[in-house]
Amino acid sequence: MNLLYANDRAGQYPQSWYAASADIPPPRLQAQGEIRADVCIVGAGYTGLSAALHLAELGHDVALVEAHRVGFGASGRNGGQLGSGQRMEQDGLERLMGRDTARHLWDLAEEAKTLVKDLIKNHEIDCHLRPGIAWTGSTRSDVAHLHAYAEKLQRDYGYDQLETLDEAACRAICPSPDYRGGVLDMGAAHLHPLRYALGLARAAEAAGARIYENSAVQGITEGGKPVVITDQGRIEADHVILAANGYLGGLNRKVAAHVMPINNFVAATEPLGDEAARVLTRDIAVADSRFVVNYFRLSHDKRLLFGGGESYGYRFPADIAAKVRAPMSVIFPHLRDVKIDYAWGGTLGITMRRMPYLARLAPNILSTSGYSGHGVGTATHAGKLMAQAIAGHSQGFDTLASVPSPAFPGGSTLRSPLLVLAMTWYSLRDRLGV
Repeated sequence: MNLLYANDRAGQYPQSWYAASADIPPPRLQAQGEIRADVCIVGAGYTGLSAALHLAELGHDVALVEAHRVGFGASGRNGGQLGSGQRMEQDGLERLMGRDTARHLWDLAEEAKTLVKDLIKNHEIDCHLRPGIAWTGSTRSDVAHLHAYAEKLQRDYGYDQLETLDEAACRAICPSPDYRGGVLDMGAAHLHPLRYALGLARAAEAAGARIYENSAVQGITEGGKPVVITDQGRIEADHVILAANGYLGGLNRKVAAHVMPINNFVAATEPLGDEAARVLTRDIAVADSRFVVNYFRLSHDKRLLFGGGESYGYRFPADIAAKVRAPMSVIFPHLRDVKIDYAWGGTLGITMRRMPYLARLAPNILSTSGYSGHGVGTATHAGKLMAQAIAGHSQGFDTLASVPSPAFPGGSTLRSPLLVLAMTWYSLRDRLGV
């Protein structure tokens, strides 16, 4: 199954609130005929756009090809949360990599947050960037873990942007009966993800990068001058960057063994007006401690943007709104019957350890993917790290690439059924509160 077309119409954004509230430009030209570039990038999400921008600023001739539209995939559909740290907690990274490397990985993650904020400021990207994400717990043990982790980050990493929340303080910010406490991170942020992607594209083009849309890649010929073959064109380059994440498909078997595409879903309610204060009393985002994470925030027009609901298999469910309404009604019972104006799905890439998968697939072919729901900062940063690696400065890329990333068991045939079994078990634990 080709996930580029399994759930979406060719060359069209999903019917999301993000697409409805963004200034979408006309389609760009397709890649046609023989094209030459220093670097060819596959995929116009955060990774590819950031790589294109940074390479163009370094003076490279860049051609970026996208099967649909800029920000079509997870970059234009996600929860818009710019979180702190890596997707894997620092305790685990310390055990896996040692304290020195874990510290370097924390510093890289902080660099990623700063990069996003600086890009938005320097390129005047209007994407409603706001500070603050709360991590909430639904059980006493979850809250205890969040508080202990916050203490560790403050003590061992000098991170001073965290405020621990008891039940009363948590509900003063998020009046949900489900949450027992949490942690507020004011160094994290949230934004309009599609407007951010479109802004990165404008910045990349202003720097000299060429972006081709509606140009699906059919294959890549490796060699001293690799060739990227699209529907109607051939791009010969000195270097190739794969930045397609969950939509990479069969373009590279090595990446496919380590990165699994899964679907996630978001709904936007009708504008809540004064009722918005019964969801959030501050303009922050929230992500909870469930294995199948619920994440939400208020839009600038006071809609609840709620992400949640699991689906097994690569097809989106027929009624996405109902899929999201179920977990939303647990968190906010008073919104059980609220009107949902938009509901959409998207495909992201996950890895076994939930750390991104960075790889040199050939001396002149780089790939990063598998951001596991932590891509706003990590994907943007990965694009810059690949640009630096091509320019001969690969320390950041090599550090992230050194994190062991086991392949999914079962190969391409059995990995999806095995993931279904695992996700079913963990989602059952969420429902039972254990």
